[in-house]
Amino acid sequence: MSKNNTIKKSDKKFIRREKARIRGLFLDVKKQEEMISELYRKFLPQPKVEGVAEVVKIEKVKDAPKEDKKPKTKKTKTK
Repeated sequence: MSKNNTIKKSDKKFIRREKARIRGLFLDVKKQEEMISELYRKFLPQPKVEGVAEVVKIEKVKDAPKEDKKPKTKKTKTK
C-alpha cells in the first residue's frame, strides 16, 4: 500500500457496503450524508496535536440562583 492511501483495502470494502446499507435504510439525504461522513470519520486518521492543552470554555450562568446569605446584624458595643 502506498503512503497516500490512508484506508486499508479491507476497510474500503467495508465502507462501500456500509454506504449501501445506509442508503437503503434512510430515505432522507441529509441523514445519509451525516451517517456516511461519520463512517469516514471513524476510519480516517485524526491529526495529532502535541503540546497543546485542551481549552475548556466556561461560561458564567446569569440566571443561576444565588446562594442565600444570612442577613448581617449590627453589633453594638456594650460597656
